[in-house]
Amino acid sequence: MQSIHRVFHGFAWLMATLGGVVLSATILVTVASILGGLTPLGPIPGEEELVQAGMAFAVFAFLPLCQITAGHATVDIFTDWLGGRALRVLQFGIEALFATVLIVIAVQLEAGMQARIRSGQTTFLLQFPVWWSYAASLAGAAAAAAVGVWTALARGWELLTNRDLIGTGEGAEQ
Repeated sequence: MQSIHRVFHGFAWLMATLGGVVLSATILVTVASILGGLTPLGPIPGEEELVQAGMAFAVFAFLPLCQITAGHATVDIFTDWLGGRALRVLQFGIEALFATVLIVIAVQLEAGMQARIRSGQTTFLLQFPVWWSYAASLAGAAAAAAVGVWTALARGWELLTNRDLIGTGEGAEQ
């Protein structure tokens, strides 16, 4: 189980790195557009469309690492009093619910992407197909769903064996 977990952790780290690269690029585009607006060159045409597409991918790309490191925000005041087994049951239930939600999001994004492909809709200024943004988001959402399923399975394994694999929030502590 540890080796499988390391593979998923590495995949999640790679997705977060890609998300960071895309987020950095959107920041640079925004800064360049603002600075261009202060000169005779003017702002970058379609900058908002590029930033929207990039941010949609970046948000989904960061989710897998947050999921696998248990880095989501928690309200520990309600769980601090729980014993080991009760806490493991709660963690498993939360991860299973989270995996389900991530799968639903990915499925709905895929349906939305298919609708945009059929409609031929393009962005206003740059005229690139809207489904490209959906496809980028879907890649991140599918990765998040895959990691979410793994995390739920790992929490189930922790519940059955009473041994830690993920922990209780390594992402929040780093």
